[in-house]
Amino acid sequence: MPPHSPQSAEPARPAGSAGLDASAVPVPEPFYCRRCRRALNVRLNNRGVIVEYLHAAEQRGQPSDHRPEPAPVTEIPDPIIDCDFCSAPEAAWIYRCANQLTDARRVTARVFAVGDYQTRHHAARVRRTDTEHAFTQAWGEGWSACDGCADLIEARDLYGLIGRVVEALPAKLTRGKHLMRTRGQLHERYSDVFATLVPGRGRIAPGHPLGIWTHPTGKTP
Repeated sequence: MPPHSPQSAEPARPAGSAGLDASAVPVPEPFYCRRCRRALNVRLNNRGVIVEYLHAAEQRGQPSDHRPEPAPVTEIPDPIIDCDFCSAPEAAWIYRCANQLTDARRVTARVFAVGDYQTRHHAARVRRTDTEHAFTQAWGEGWSACDGCADLIEARDLYGLIGRVVEALPAKLTRGKHLMRTRGQLHERYSDVFATLVPGRGRIAPGHPLGIWTHPTGKTP
């Protein structure tokens, strides 16, 4: 899933639990765009209703030249499945974990002290910032991975995965002071992914965008 989240976002929180049997529980289908055949992210309001679809590339700070046309991935002919971690093309694996939700908030007011504002020549410190819920980013339960990222996931190499993803991000997300913030967001998100991974993984194949699942032993369930 896209590694960058809004500046005002609160920490990601798992919405499910580990211990699922991936062979017995249906995998919720992610949404893809009918026009470009690429993954879409879902944003919810405070009632859990979908209010916006966003191309995954846009979440990573890249532009899109068209509006999303959402549909379940199984309704998309030959979907283009990129790695949800480093964005490499032709992801090979699907992992499943608890859904994560990130609450983003917008600033509604900033409160200053009048005297402080005057004496500091309009450069007063903010005494209080009021916010309200803007949207909730739903990251989903299924995460696609290229072979390189999958190797790090299998090894549970959290910092190796973070390093690989950071190298693939646009410079505006990793330049200067942004690097520490971005790495912190990735650490928080991927820690939850690792902590709630279900056994096994799915091999992406033609006609099987949700993966052909195997248990850790390598046997098909």
